[in-house]
Amino acid sequence: MPDNLVLAERREKTAIITFNDPSRANAMSPAMAERFAEVVSEVADDRSLRAVVITGAGRHFSAGGDLEMLTALTEGVHDESRRIENVGRMRHYYGRFLCVRDIAVPVIAAINGSAVGAGLCLALACDMRLVAREARLGFTFTRLGLHPGLGATYYLPRLVGPEKAFMLFATGREIGGAEAVEYGLASSAHSSDELFEAALALADQISVACPMAVRQVKRSLATALEEPLHERLEAEAQAQSIDYAQGQVAEGIAAVREKRAPRFAD
Repeated sequence: MPDNLVLAERREKTAIITFNDPSRANAMSPAMAERFAEVVSEVADDRSLRAVVITGAGRHFSAGGDLEMLTALTEGVHDESRRIENVGRMRHYYGRFLCVRDIAVPVIAAINGSAVGAGLCLALACDMRLVAREARLGFTFTRLGLHPGLGATYYLPRLVGPEKAFMLFATGREIGGAEAVEYGLASSAHSSDELFEAALALADQISVACPMAVRQVKRSLATALEEPLHERLEAEAQAQSIDYAQGQVAEGIAAVREKRAPRFAD
């Protein structure tokens, strides 16, 4: 498995993960899936990080699922045992990319170019999305005769609502960066030249906040839509009581009073 299919580097307290197969539009092959999971595991273990940025090398974020992989999945499908095997294969493939949800700090997708199919689904699994105005985004599954995967039917309705989600799935049409912001798929659109720096600037803003509180908020938002209000209120009270006990709040208040930057522990 080539180690250079997914690159990882660090800039201060931000990790940068890059899909690195530009000659194939960063298509998400099984080999890339395994390497991505390795990189994510390394990043997730680093408690000194405050944010992660994911982007693509070259002109593409990711063209989605590798066509050779998809072709192999169509072979022998009239055999029920093969169909069941394919379920297992897809679940494993999904997990290799959706392990990005195991990262405790905010994950920012810097969508620098085309993000199609599974590539766009991976961006949905990130916590925040910034997009290049020139980028093309599309859930093109139905144009291949395929149901969406990689968590698309879970994440997209939560971002844009069921009606817009269905329209994007049913038509498979591609939209530009500015339209992606209008839909709620991304928080902001930038020129291609400015996108990466905008993502790093956002990561820097996050790094100023208390890391424990940011991690707590991420965990809370991951479950908030599935919980009734009384359970969410209890979870919030529990989290705040931990913050008070750890001394982070006292440091934050002291920093405000002393008109200085807070010195939060990692």
